[in-house]
Formats: sequence, structure tokens, C-alpha cells
Amino acid sequence: MNKMDLIAAVAARTEMPKAKAAEAVGAVLGAVEGALKDGEEVRLVGFGTFAITHRKASKGRDPRTGAEIDIAATTSVRFKAGKGLKDALG
Repeated sequence: MNKMDLIAAVAARTEMPKAKAAEAVGAVLGAVEGALKDGEEVRLVGFGTFAITHRKASKGRDPRTGAEIDIAATTSVRFKAGKGLKDALG
């Protein structure tokens, strides 16, 4: 499912026009993104939790040459499914 499929599903379930559903989906995604940028955790009870993770810089090896390379530090988002979602999926 991509963003347009999600918008169509929200529009169908709520009987709202696709334009309004697109605004709603955009607002939710924007709120989640904003909270994560501020360093906050987004916890949706029964669904799951979005949290920022930091990976420190490390050393690695180029698989083609075997030369040692530096791997830069990164920041990414982690999602941990909640009990309600786990139970729904079986």
C-alpha cells in the first residue's frame, strides 16, 4: 500500500472526499514527522511506537576490495508494533 492507496482507503472508510482524506493523512504524517524531528517518541496505543534511533560511526569492509572503510553515524526511525497490531496479524 502506498500513500495514494492509504488516502483512498481512508476516504472509503470515512465517506469523505479524497481531497479531505488527503489533508487528514498528510496532517497525521506531518505530526508524526514533526514529533520525531523534535526528538519525541510517537506512541499509538494498540498500534505501535515510532522512535528515533542513533547508530554511531563504525568501521566496515568493502566487499569487493576488502579495504577498510568508515561508515558514518546515522539517525533513523524504528517502529515497534503494539500488542493490538500483533494480535490482529495473528
